Amino acid sequence: MADAPPSQERSFVRRLAMATQPVLTRIAHGSAPFITTFALIHLTAPILANFGGTSLASQAMLLGREYYQTSFGEKYLVLAPLVIHPVSAILKRVLAPKAARRVTSILSVTGYSAALLVAVHFFVHRVAPSDPSPPIYSVGPSELDYEYVKYSLQEYPWRSFVAYLSLTAAVAWHAAEGMGIIWNTWLRPTFGAGLTRKQRTIGAFAGGVLPVATGLFFMWQEPLMVFSSHAARFNAALRQFVFFGF
Repeated sequence: MADAPPSQERSFVRRLAMATQPVLTRIAHGSAPFITTFALIHLTAPILANFGGTSLASQAMLLGREYYQTSFGEKYLVLAPLVIHPVSAILKRVLAPKAARRVTSILSVTGYSAALLVAVHFFVHRVAPSDPSPPIYSVGPSELDYEYVKYSLQEYPWRSFVAYLSLTAAVAWHAAEGMGIIWNTWLRPTFGAGLTRKQRTIGAFAGGVLPVATGLFFMWQEPLMVFSSHAARFNAALRQFVFFGF
């Protein structure tokens, strides 16, 4: 049987690629609300540090863990959407016509930045502290509260502030851009025009980045409330990541 001409093969690939676009769009859009919910819950803790310092931030984090650190919630409501969302977006871009493969838009730049920074954040705050070998000795969930964040802010101030605020800014800005696309795609026919890009951006930074920054600042000023042996374990966990290891 003769092979299909190259033109037919290209035509088939092109049709297949175009057919996947609506499916990948729905997957990317459908996973976004789960990530947004997690981000709002997760960022509530440092924001509350503006009012009650590290203690209130830790209490809020413990309440938030009821949502995102259960055996079901972490796998299917947090980690799965965090993987599905960028993978579907990347596939959509790779399979899109060449003219639509721009990676310089605000949505793309903030999305890729957020994905990378979330992965780093997960390693520094979950993977590294769980290392059972010395000198970390597996810092458990009951020991890993916002004192860990406070320690990183005091021991590595400029690096920690840059890391936390870069992550918050990337996530907030990407969410603001994505919200506009989802609104125009699914909600605009029913509810009309939503916020402008400028309004969404200002809201993301005023309602997300700024209060997180001031919350971190208040925690940074507080005295550290852990034993020196505990602080040494924190330090060893942080230094697992090269950014804190030099």
